[in-house]
Amino acid sequence: MTRKEAREQAFIIIFEKEFNNEYSLDEIIEAAKDAELFDADEFAINIAKETLADIENLDSVISSNLKGGWRIGRISKVSLAILRLAICEMTKFNDIPVSVSINEAVELAKKYAAEEDSSFVNGLLSSVNKGLTADV
Repeated sequence: MTRKEAREQAFIIIFEKEFNNEYSLDEIIEAAKDAELFDADEFAINIAKETLADIENLDSVISSNLKGGWRIGRISKVSLAILRLAICEMTKFNDIPVSVSINEAVELAKKYAAEEDSSFVNGLLSSVNKGLTADV
């Protein structure tokens, strides 16, 4: 499985967890494996776990980079899952270039979100990246 495919699976699990909060991540993964919708890819599981374990901090980063009166509650659940995943990659997975994380997030948005969401995701992640490079 490629990293791109694993990232897509991680996104789907993160998105699914948003609607099934009463289930643990492991239960969601097991159900997906039982339905043959998920391959047990180590990278996908690891990044999904890291993302969900740090959701409050990730949401704080998202909120602090919103402009124009936007609030996190206005972001579609699809875009929110994509943003959380990408910011987790950008901040916790130093072996992945930030440009790759942003590009893959934009591609996920093009595939799963509304038409205008890919530019929103790109803009927000670019803003996050500027903040990260300013901190270095």
